[in-house]
Amino acid sequence: MTDHTRKKIADSKLIAWLDERLRVKDYLVKAMDTPVKPWSRKWYYCFGGLTLTMFLLLVITGIILFQHYSPTTEGAAKSVAFIMGSVWMGWLIRGIHHWAANFMMILVVAHMLRVFLTGAYKKPREMNWVIGVILLLGTGTFFLTGYIMPWDQRGYELASAVYGSLKSLPLVGNWFAGLISSSTTLGNEALGFFFTLHTVVLPLTLFALLLFHFVMIRRQHIADPL
Repeated sequence: MTDHTRKKIADSKLIAWLDERLRVKDYLVKAMDTPVKPWSRKWYYCFGGLTLTMFLLLVITGIILFQHYSPTTEGAAKSVAFIMGSVWMGWLIRGIHHWAANFMMILVVAHMLRVFLTGAYKKPREMNWVIGVILLLGTGTFFLTGYIMPWDQRGYELASAVYGSLKSLPLVGNWFAGLISSSTTLGNEALGFFFTLHTVVLPLTLFALLLFHFVMIRRQHIADPL
């Protein structure tokens, strides 16, 4: 960032308004003065930021879809059809949500591979690596629960597969299965569980982990490549 651009941002009316109330100017100036090493500008260092972009797209489009979705076995498929056919630009919003989820899954895997291959997981960044692994698992769960939401044949079969897999776990299997449904037949209770997981638990958990992840990156900076 050039000195002219930095000064223009720091002296803007919006920053002055915010600084008067929140005292953010010193932090912003310090953030803009943080040097960016040349090797960190390479295209494969963008996977983390692109993953965050996909997550934000999922949150925005998900909030819109949430307004029209019915989390019941009778209404789920009908509400999806209503979104696609009757809601203004609903087909586009759902399409963006669908493809953002696919791209987020690909990008988070690519980001983890980049971190591993460049040795950025090593001391003192091992805690951030563990957070990244949890984020990867959370993203995968996010992805799977999203496919269950329409409660069509594919969604029902996926829910049944998840239920059966969890139930087969030793010691804790019955407990996990009981969280999803108190009955062996999956219905409104199971769909409600996956819906809550997809729209409340996972977004809030991922947001908190991402915040911690970026704070750690800010404090430790991007690791030098091997």
